[in-house]
Amino acid sequence: MKFEWKRPAIILAVFLAAYFLPVGQARFDGAIGEALRLLRGYARQHVLLCLVPAFFIAGAIAVFVGQASVMRYLGARANKVLAYGVASVSGSILAVCSCTVLPLFSGIYRMGAGLGPATAFLYSGPAINVLAIILTATVIGPTLGVARAAGAIVFSIVIGLIMQLVFGKQDREIAPAAVESEAPPAKPLWKNALFLLSMVGFLVAANWSGGAGGLWAAVHSVRWVIAGLCVVATAAMLARWFSRGELLEWCGSTWAFAGQILPLLFAGVLVAGFMLGAPGGEGLIPARWVEQAVGGNSLRANFFAALAGALMYFATLTEVPILQGLLGAGMGKGPALAMLLAGPAISLPNMLVIRSVMGTKKTLVYVVLVVVMATASGTIFGMFFG
Repeated sequence: MKFEWKRPAIILAVFLAAYFLPVGQARFDGAIGEALRLLRGYARQHVLLCLVPAFFIAGAIAVFVGQASVMRYLGARANKVLAYGVASVSGSILAVCSCTVLPLFSGIYRMGAGLGPATAFLYSGPAINVLAIILTATVIGPTLGVARAAGAIVFSIVIGLIMQLVFGKQDREIAPAAVESEAPPAKPLWKNALFLLSMVGFLVAANWSGGAGGLWAAVHSVRWVIAGLCVVATAAMLARWFSRGELLEWCGSTWAFAGQILPLLFAGVLVAGFMLGAPGGEGLIPARWVEQAVGGNSLRANFFAALAGALMYFATLTEVPILQGLLGAGMGKGPALAMLLAGPAISLPNMLVIRSVMGTKKTLVYVVLVVVMATASGTIFGMFFG
Protein backbone atom coordinates (compact mmCIF):
# COMPACT_ATOMS: atom_id res chain seq x y z
CA MET A 1 0.00 0.00 0.00
CA LYS A 2 1.42 3.36 -1.05
CA PHE A 3 1.95 5.74 1.83
CA GLU A 4 0.05 9.02 1.50
CA TRP A 5 2.46 11.65 2.83
CA LYS A 6 0.86 14.93 1.73
CA ARG A 7 -1.98 15.04 4.25
CA PRO A 8 0.17 14.11 7.29
CA ALA A 9 2.76 16.68 6.17
CA ILE A 10 0.11 19.39 5.95
CA ILE A 11 -1.29 18.43 9.36
CA LEU A 12 2.20 18.48 10.88
CA ALA A 13 2.99 21.87 9.32
CA VAL A 14 -0.26 23.36 10.63
CA PHE A 15 0.41 21.92 14.09
CA LEU A 16 3.95 23.32 14.23
CA ALA A 17 2.78 26.71 13.00
CA ALA A 18 0.07 26.80 15.66
CA TYR A 19 2.44 25.54 18.38
CA PHE A 20 5.08 28.19 17.72
CA LEU A 21 2.79 31.14 17.00
CA PRO A 22 4.43 34.18 18.61
CA VAL A 23 1.18 35.33 20.19
CA GLY A 24 1.79 38.07 22.72
CA GLN A 25 4.69 39.67 20.86
CA ALA A 26 3.88 43.24 19.95
CA ARG A 27 4.98 42.97 16.32
CA PHE A 28 2.93 39.82 15.66
CA ASP A 29 -0.18 41.01 17.49
CA GLY A 30 0.05 44.38 15.74
CA ALA A 31 0.32 42.68 12.35
CA ILE A 32 -2.86 40.70 13.05
CA GLY A 33 -4.62 43.94 13.96
CA GLU A 34 -3.37 45.58 10.75
CA ALA A 35 -4.63 42.64 8.69
CA LEU A 36 -8.08 42.89 10.23
CA ARG A 37 -8.09 46.69 9.89
CA LEU A 38 -7.24 46.47 6.19
CA LEU A 39 -9.92 43.81 5.66
CA ARG A 40 -12.51 45.94 7.46
CA GLY A 41 -11.58 49.01 5.43
CA TYR A 42 -11.73 46.99 2.23
CA ALA A 43 -15.17 45.59 3.10
CA ARG A 44 -16.54 49.01 4.02
CA GLN A 45 -15.08 51.03 1.18
CA HIS A 46 -14.90 48.69 -1.80
CA VAL A 47 -17.35 45.80 -1.66
CA LEU A 48 -20.77 47.45 -1.88
CA LEU A 49 -20.01 50.30 -4.27
CA CYS A 50 -17.08 48.82 -6.22
CA LEU A 51 -17.12 45.05 -6.34
CA VAL A 52 -20.88 44.39 -6.27
CA PRO A 53 -21.55 46.62 -9.33
CA ALA A 54 -18.48 45.09 -11.02
CA PHE A 55 -19.84 41.58 -10.42
CA PHE A 56 -23.18 42.52 -11.97
CA ILE A 57 -21.41 44.04 -14.98
CA ALA A 58 -19.28 40.92 -15.39
CA GLY A 59 -22.37 38.74 -15.12
CA ALA A 60 -24.13 40.83 -17.76
CA ILE A 61 -21.14 40.55 -20.09
CA ALA A 62 -21.15 36.78 -19.70
CA VAL A 63 -24.90 36.41 -20.30
CA PHE A 64 -26.01 39.22 -22.60
CA VAL A 65 -22.97 40.13 -24.70
CA GLY A 66 -22.49 37.80 -27.63
CA GLN A 67 -19.21 35.91 -27.71
CA ALA A 68 -18.77 36.82 -31.37
CA SER A 69 -19.03 40.52 -30.47
CA VAL A 70 -16.30 40.24 -27.84
CA MET A 71 -14.03 38.33 -30.19
CA ARG A 72 -14.69 40.72 -33.06
CA TYR A 73 -13.30 43.67 -31.09
CA LEU A 74 -10.99 42.07 -28.50
CA GLY A 75 -10.38 38.53 -29.76
CA ALA A 76 -7.09 37.04 -30.89
CA ARG A 77 -7.99 37.76 -34.52
CA ALA A 78 -9.45 41.21 -33.98
CA ASN A 79 -7.93 44.34 -35.50
CA LYS A 80 -4.87 44.90 -33.31
CA VAL A 81 -4.98 48.69 -33.36
CA LEU A 82 -8.65 48.73 -32.29
CA ALA A 83 -8.28 45.98 -29.70
CA TYR A 84 -5.20 47.36 -27.94
CA GLY A 85 -6.38 50.95 -28.36
CA VAL A 86 -9.65 50.25 -26.54
CA ALA A 87 -8.01 48.09 -23.87
CA SER A 88 -5.14 50.47 -23.14
CA VAL A 89 -7.27 53.52 -22.31
CA SER A 90 -10.13 51.77 -20.55
CA GLY A 91 -8.88 52.84 -17.14
CA SER A 92 -9.49 56.49 -17.93
CA ILE A 93 -13.19 55.62 -18.16
CA LEU A 94 -13.56 53.02 -15.41
CA ALA A 95 -11.37 54.48 -12.63
CA VAL A 96 -11.29 51.19 -10.68
CA CYS A 97 -8.75 49.58 -8.36
CA SER A 98 -6.72 46.42 -8.99
CA CYS A 99 -9.40 44.26 -7.37
CA THR A 100 -12.52 45.88 -8.82
CA VAL A 101 -11.21 45.32 -12.35
CA LEU A 102 -10.99 41.54 -11.79
CA PRO A 103 -14.65 40.62 -12.40
CA LEU A 104 -14.63 42.70 -15.58
CA PHE A 105 -11.41 41.09 -16.80
CA SER A 106 -12.72 37.63 -15.96
CA GLY A 107 -15.94 38.32 -17.85
CA ILE A 108 -14.36 39.47 -21.12
CA TYR A 109 -11.58 36.86 -20.97
CA ARG A 110 -14.01 33.98 -20.57
CA MET A 111 -16.17 35.35 -23.35
CA GLY A 112 -13.29 34.94 -25.80
CA ALA A 113 -11.26 38.17 -25.62
CA GLY A 114 -7.70 37.60 -26.80
CA LEU A 115 -5.15 37.20 -24.04
CA GLY A 116 -3.22 40.26 -25.23
CA PRO A 117 -6.13 42.75 -25.20
CA ALA A 118 -7.55 41.15 -22.05
CA THR A 119 -4.29 41.60 -20.09
CA ALA A 120 -3.87 45.10 -21.52
CA PHE A 121 -7.32 45.84 -20.10
CA LEU A 122 -6.40 44.12 -16.81
CA TYR A 123 -3.38 46.40 -16.38
CA SER A 124 -4.87 49.62 -17.73
CA GLY A 125 -8.15 49.39 -15.77
CA PRO A 126 -6.62 50.46 -12.44
CA ALA A 127 -3.40 52.03 -13.79
CA ILE A 128 -4.79 54.76 -16.07
CA ASN A 129 -7.20 56.37 -13.63
CA VAL A 130 -7.40 59.98 -14.86
CA LEU A 131 -8.24 61.38 -11.44
CA ALA A 132 -5.34 59.50 -9.83
CA ILE A 133 -2.95 60.81 -12.48
CA ILE A 134 -4.17 64.38 -11.96
CA LEU A 135 -3.83 63.96 -8.19
CA THR A 136 -0.30 62.61 -8.68
CA ALA A 137 0.64 65.64 -10.77
CA THR A 138 -0.95 68.03 -8.26
CA VAL A 139 0.41 66.54 -5.04
CA ILE A 140 3.72 64.97 -6.06
CA GLY A 141 4.58 66.96 -9.17
CA PRO A 142 3.71 67.25 -12.88
CA THR A 143 6.79 65.32 -14.00
CA LEU A 144 5.77 62.20 -12.11
CA GLY A 145 2.15 62.69 -13.17
CA VAL A 146 3.02 62.78 -16.88
CA ALA A 147 5.49 59.90 -16.53
CA ARG A 148 2.83 57.82 -14.76
CA ALA A 149 0.24 58.45 -17.48
CA ALA A 150 2.60 57.76 -20.37
CA GLY A 151 4.16 54.75 -18.69
CA ALA A 152 0.80 53.17 -17.87
CA ILE A 153 -0.49 53.42 -21.45
CA VAL A 154 2.74 52.05 -22.92
CA PHE A 155 2.88 49.31 -20.26
CA SER A 156 -0.60 48.06 -21.00
CA ILE A 157 0.10 47.72 -24.73
CA VAL A 158 3.57 46.18 -24.33
CA ILE A 159 2.42 43.73 -21.64
CA GLY A 160 -0.55 42.71 -23.77
CA LEU A 161 1.60 42.20 -26.86
CA ILE A 162 4.17 40.11 -24.96
CA MET A 163 1.47 37.98 -23.33
CA GLN A 164 -0.09 37.41 -26.75
CA LEU A 165 3.31 36.56 -28.25
CA VAL A 166 4.13 34.05 -25.50
CA PHE A 167 0.72 32.41 -25.10
CA GLY A 168 -1.16 33.54 -28.20
CA LYS A 169 -1.14 30.14 -29.92
CA GLN A 170 -3.76 28.91 -27.46
CA ASP A 171 -6.02 31.84 -28.38
CA ARG A 172 -5.70 31.16 -32.10
CA GLU A 173 -6.58 27.50 -31.58
CA ILE A 174 -9.83 28.17 -29.73
CA ALA A 175 -10.97 31.32 -31.57
CA PRO A 176 -12.56 29.70 -34.67
CA ALA A 177 -14.58 27.17 -32.66
CA ALA A 178 -15.79 29.89 -30.32
CA VAL A 179 -17.07 32.03 -33.17
CA GLU A 180 -18.67 29.17 -35.06
CA SER A 181 -20.62 28.04 -32.00
CA GLU A 182 -21.99 31.51 -31.35
CA ALA A 183 -25.78 31.79 -31.62
CA PRO A 184 -27.35 34.98 -32.99
CA PRO A 185 -27.71 37.60 -30.22
CA ALA A 186 -31.15 37.76 -28.63
CA LYS A 187 -31.10 41.56 -28.51
CA PRO A 188 -29.66 44.33 -30.68
CA LEU A 189 -26.13 45.39 -29.76
CA TRP A 190 -27.25 48.91 -28.87
CA LYS A 191 -29.61 47.63 -26.17
CA ASN A 192 -26.90 45.58 -24.50
CA ALA A 193 -24.47 48.49 -24.83
CA LEU A 194 -26.85 50.94 -23.15
CA PHE A 195 -27.59 48.45 -20.39
CA LEU A 196 -23.89 47.94 -19.65
CA LEU A 197 -23.19 51.66 -19.96
CA SER A 198 -25.80 52.47 -17.31
CA MET A 199 -24.16 50.07 -14.85
CA VAL A 200 -20.67 51.35 -15.66
CA GLY A 201 -22.02 54.87 -15.11
CA PHE A 202 -23.17 53.91 -11.62
CA LEU A 203 -19.81 52.27 -10.85
CA VAL A 204 -17.87 55.36 -11.93
CA ALA A 205 -20.19 57.93 -10.32
CA ALA A 206 -20.54 56.13 -6.99
CA ASN A 207 -16.74 55.93 -6.62
CA TRP A 208 -15.90 59.38 -7.97
CA SER A 209 -13.50 61.38 -5.82
CA GLY A 210 -13.38 65.18 -5.80
CA GLY A 211 -9.86 65.52 -4.49
CA ALA A 212 -8.40 67.16 -7.59
CA GLY A 213 -10.64 70.25 -7.53
CA GLY A 214 -12.29 72.06 -10.44
CA LEU A 215 -14.47 69.96 -12.73
CA TRP A 216 -13.71 66.79 -10.77
CA ALA A 217 -14.98 68.38 -7.56
CA ALA A 218 -18.11 69.61 -9.37
CA VAL A 219 -18.88 66.11 -10.62
CA HIS A 220 -18.21 64.77 -7.13
CA SER A 221 -20.84 67.10 -5.67
CA VAL A 222 -23.55 65.59 -7.89
CA ARG A 223 -22.22 62.05 -8.07
CA TRP A 224 -25.19 60.54 -6.24
CA VAL A 225 -27.60 62.28 -8.61
CA ILE A 226 -25.73 60.72 -11.55
CA ALA A 227 -25.57 57.34 -9.81
CA GLY A 228 -29.32 57.52 -9.06
CA LEU A 229 -30.15 58.31 -12.69
CA CYS A 230 -28.05 55.35 -13.77
CA VAL A 231 -29.94 53.08 -11.36
CA VAL A 232 -33.29 54.33 -12.69
CA ALA A 233 -32.14 53.80 -16.28
CA THR A 234 -30.89 50.29 -15.48
CA ALA A 235 -34.17 49.38 -13.76
CA ALA A 236 -36.23 50.72 -16.68
CA MET A 237 -34.21 48.71 -19.20
CA LEU A 238 -34.49 45.58 -17.06
CA ALA A 239 -38.27 45.94 -16.91
CA ARG A 240 -38.75 46.60 -20.63
CA TRP A 241 -36.09 44.52 -22.37
CA PHE A 242 -35.38 41.42 -20.26
CA SER A 243 -37.41 38.36 -19.40
CA ARG A 244 -37.56 36.70 -15.99
CA GLY A 245 -35.45 33.81 -17.26
CA GLU A 246 -32.74 36.18 -18.50
CA LEU A 247 -32.67 37.99 -15.16
CA LEU A 248 -32.29 34.71 -13.28
CA GLU A 249 -29.45 33.69 -15.59
CA TRP A 250 -27.78 37.07 -15.06
CA CYS A 251 -28.05 36.75 -11.26
CA GLY A 252 -26.63 33.23 -11.44
CA SER A 253 -23.66 34.38 -13.49
CA THR A 254 -23.07 37.31 -11.13
CA TRP A 255 -23.13 34.99 -8.13
CA ALA A 256 -20.67 32.64 -9.81
CA PHE A 257 -18.16 35.48 -10.28
CA ALA A 258 -18.62 36.62 -6.67
CA GLY A 259 -18.22 33.10 -5.31
CA GLN A 260 -14.97 32.60 -7.19
CA ILE A 261 -13.37 35.99 -6.59
CA LEU A 262 -14.43 37.25 -3.14
CA PRO A 263 -12.85 34.48 -0.99
CA LEU A 264 -9.52 34.88 -2.77
CA LEU A 265 -9.64 38.65 -2.46
CA PHE A 266 -10.39 38.57 1.26
CA ALA A 267 -7.60 36.05 1.86
CA GLY A 268 -5.16 38.16 -0.12
CA VAL A 269 -6.15 41.36 1.70
CA LEU A 270 -5.54 39.64 5.05
CA VAL A 271 -2.08 38.46 4.00
CA ALA A 272 -1.13 41.87 2.56
CA GLY A 273 -2.31 43.64 5.71
CA PHE A 274 -0.46 41.17 7.96
CA MET A 275 2.83 41.56 6.10
CA LEU A 276 2.80 45.25 5.15
CA GLY A 277 0.02 46.82 7.20
CA ALA A 278 -2.95 48.98 6.28
CA PRO A 279 -2.31 52.50 4.90
CA GLY A 280 -0.84 54.52 7.74
CA GLY A 281 -0.01 51.40 9.76
CA GLU A 282 2.76 48.84 10.01
CA GLY A 283 2.58 45.07 9.55
CA LEU A 284 5.06 42.31 10.27
CA ILE A 285 7.64 43.97 8.00
CA PRO A 286 8.84 47.22 9.65
CA ALA A 287 8.01 50.33 7.65
CA ARG A 288 11.54 51.68 8.15
CA TRP A 289 12.88 48.72 6.17
CA VAL A 290 10.77 49.76 3.24
CA GLU A 291 11.82 53.40 3.56
CA GLN A 292 15.50 52.46 3.71
CA ALA A 293 15.23 50.06 0.78
CA VAL A 294 13.72 52.62 -1.63
CA GLY A 295 16.11 55.49 -0.93
CA GLY A 296 18.04 56.86 -3.90
CA ASN A 297 17.63 55.77 -7.52
CA SER A 298 19.64 52.56 -7.70
CA LEU A 299 18.48 49.49 -9.60
CA ARG A 300 18.01 47.70 -6.28
CA ALA A 301 15.84 50.51 -4.91
CA ASN A 302 13.68 50.53 -8.03
CA PHE A 303 13.26 46.77 -7.99
CA PHE A 304 12.29 46.76 -4.32
CA ALA A 305 9.81 49.59 -4.89
CA ALA A 306 8.21 47.75 -7.81
CA LEU A 307 8.07 44.45 -5.89
CA ALA A 308 6.69 46.05 -2.73
CA GLY A 309 4.09 47.91 -4.77
CA ALA A 310 3.10 44.67 -6.50
CA LEU A 311 2.50 42.93 -3.16
CA MET A 312 0.76 45.79 -1.37
CA TYR A 313 -2.91 46.63 -1.80
CA PHE A 314 -3.61 50.21 -2.87
CA ALA A 315 -7.21 51.37 -2.80
CA THR A 316 -7.98 53.90 -5.54
CA LEU A 317 -6.06 57.18 -4.94
CA THR A 318 -4.43 55.98 -1.68
CA GLU A 319 -1.13 55.44 -3.46
CA VAL A 320 -0.63 59.22 -3.75
CA PRO A 321 -0.49 60.08 -0.01
CA ILE A 322 1.52 56.90 0.66
CA LEU A 323 4.09 57.91 -1.97
CA GLN A 324 4.09 61.45 -0.65
CA GLY A 325 5.08 60.13 2.79
CA LEU A 326 7.77 57.83 1.37
CA LEU A 327 9.24 60.67 -0.72
CA GLY A 328 9.41 62.77 2.42
CA ALA A 329 11.28 59.90 4.11
CA GLY A 330 13.95 59.87 1.40
CA MET A 331 12.46 57.76 -1.40
CA GLY A 332 13.97 58.49 -4.82
CA LYS A 333 11.80 59.68 -7.71
CA GLY A 334 12.72 56.65 -9.78
CA PRO A 335 11.44 54.16 -7.16
CA ALA A 336 8.38 56.39 -6.72
CA LEU A 337 7.51 55.96 -10.40
CA ALA A 338 8.25 52.22 -10.19
CA MET A 339 5.80 51.87 -7.31
CA LEU A 340 3.18 53.99 -9.10
CA LEU A 341 3.39 51.80 -12.19
CA ALA A 342 3.32 48.47 -10.32
CA GLY A 343 1.32 49.14 -7.17
CA PRO A 344 -2.13 50.32 -8.29
CA ALA A 345 -2.24 47.77 -11.14
CA ILE A 346 -1.48 44.56 -9.23
CA SER A 347 -1.56 43.35 -5.64
CA LEU A 348 -1.37 40.07 -3.75
CA PRO A 349 -5.20 39.69 -3.69
CA ASN A 350 -5.26 40.57 -7.39
CA MET A 351 -2.67 37.87 -8.22
CA LEU A 352 -4.62 35.13 -6.44
CA VAL A 353 -7.72 35.84 -8.51
CA ILE A 354 -5.84 36.20 -11.81
CA ARG A 355 -4.30 32.77 -11.21
CA SER A 356 -7.76 31.25 -10.80
CA VAL A 357 -8.83 32.78 -14.13
CA MET A 358 -5.88 32.16 -16.45
CA GLY A 359 -3.58 29.76 -14.59
CA THR A 360 -0.29 29.89 -12.72
CA LYS A 361 2.09 30.20 -15.67
CA LYS A 362 0.32 33.14 -17.32
CA THR A 363 -0.09 34.89 -13.99
CA LEU A 364 3.61 34.56 -13.18
CA VAL A 365 4.61 35.94 -16.59
CA TYR A 366 2.16 38.85 -16.20
CA VAL A 367 3.42 39.75 -12.71
CA VAL A 368 7.08 39.45 -13.75
CA LEU A 369 6.44 41.71 -16.76
CA VAL A 370 4.85 44.38 -14.56
CA VAL A 371 7.64 44.28 -11.96
CA VAL A 372 10.50 44.19 -14.50
CA MET A 373 9.05 46.98 -16.65
CA ALA A 374 8.30 49.13 -13.60
CA THR A 375 11.86 48.60 -12.36
CA ALA A 376 13.36 49.54 -15.73
CA SER A 377 11.12 52.59 -16.09
CA GLY A 378 11.91 53.81 -12.59
CA THR A 379 15.64 53.34 -13.12
CA ILE A 380 15.64 55.29 -16.40
CA PHE A 381 13.39 58.01 -14.97
CA GLY A 382 15.63 58.35 -11.90
CA MET A 383 18.71 58.83 -14.10
CA PHE A 384 17.18 61.92 -15.72
CA PHE A 385 14.87 63.35 -13.08
CA GLY A 386 16.15 61.92 -9.79
